[in-house]
Amino acid sequence: MPLESCMILLDCSEYMRNGDYIPTRLEAQVDAANMLVGAKTQSHPESTVGISAGTELLLSPTTDVGMMLRAIHGLNFTSSVDDICAAVQVAGLALKHRRNKNGSQRIIAFVGSPLTDVETRALQKVGRQLKKNNVAIDVVALGELETNEEKLRELVDAANGRSDDGGDRTCHLVTIPAGVLPSDVLANSPVLAADGGAYAAAAGAMATSGFDGGNQFAEFGGVDPNMDPELAMALRVSMEEERVRQERATAAAAQEESKDADMAGTAAADAGLSEEDALLQQALAMSMQENDPVPSGDIKPSAAATMMETDDDEDAAMLMAIQMSMQTEENDSKPSQESTSNQQFQDPAFVSELLGSMPGVDANDPEIQEALRKAAAKKEDEEKGKKGDN
Repeated sequence: MPLESCMILLDCSEYMRNGDYIPTRLEAQVDAANMLVGAKTQSHPESTVGISAGTELLLSPTTDVGMMLRAIHGLNFTSSVDDICAAVQVAGLALKHRRNKNGSQRIIAFVGSPLTDVETRALQKVGRQLKKNNVAIDVVALGELETNEEKLRELVDAANGRSDDGGDRTCHLVTIPAGVLPSDVLANSPVLAADGGAYAAAAGAMATSGFDGGNQFAEFGGVDPNMDPELAMALRVSMEEERVRQERATAAAAQEESKDADMAGTAAADAGLSEEDALLQQALAMSMQENDPVPSGDIKPSAAATMMETDDDEDAAMLMAIQMSMQTEENDSKPSQESTSNQQFQDPAFVSELLGSMPGVDANDPEIQEALRKAAAKKEDEEKGKKGDN
């Protein structure tokens, strides 16, 4: 936006106590003036703003935002209604004596009092004088619209000049309906769009995104980026990352649900089986996996386990006893404890007692007795052979 010097003309009459604007006309006017100060000072670093209340000059055009806000919030009600023509002329003189002569000049006048004693000719004369001095004027009508609207339009038309001149209409009249915040209307009005529309476009984008005038910093976590830009940017980045994370989680959950539903439908419809048949086949498959034989290399059966498995098999028990009794002297090199154990198994009496203690085995079986006699005879032959060698 270009460099501009602006005078904000406020109405402080007793009519501004009315509550047709929330909370009162005066408070709604102050809120709108605060927004105008921020918009004008942020549009250009050298733009200046002055404040006047009726015919009283409160602050000459300056770049000090703090002084502007103090002047706006220090308003007092006046018992009389100031002459709008005289108030505009005072504001024009303040602009004429501004320090920085560069840039355009503009007056923004708030009118909330009835203009019953003001003639239309006087307003037209003031408008033509503003046009001659290259001063633009924007009028904001707060209440008393039936009485003031036609007269204020004459003032704006005179300041714009004749329509056949072909020039741009730089002066505007904005009427605020009762019950509506003036700041919301001004944010989308030509008052702030006259110098390029940057502020109006931003306000329109916020309205489109669902942000109202009271929550215009929601995208920065409620922090004004002009007060703390680093914190506002950090909150904005954090909120954006959280939004992306939630979208990804929602998409992943929806995709997983659709995949499970497709797999269940495919299994149920495969080979024309019903859902119960499919579940039955799945249970059978799991049962077969549990009953699959384990490779022999993975399990090392113990002697006790082998004996338990052959309790009912007499022949197997007899063969085991014969093999144990026929062990030879090839294990003589083993420790003495192991040799003593082998000698015990070669003793027919010990083997007979061992077989008698086994369940299901008859120690008096003829075949077992014959095997024991052969083992004893073989042992005697071996001992005789050893004595003959010596």
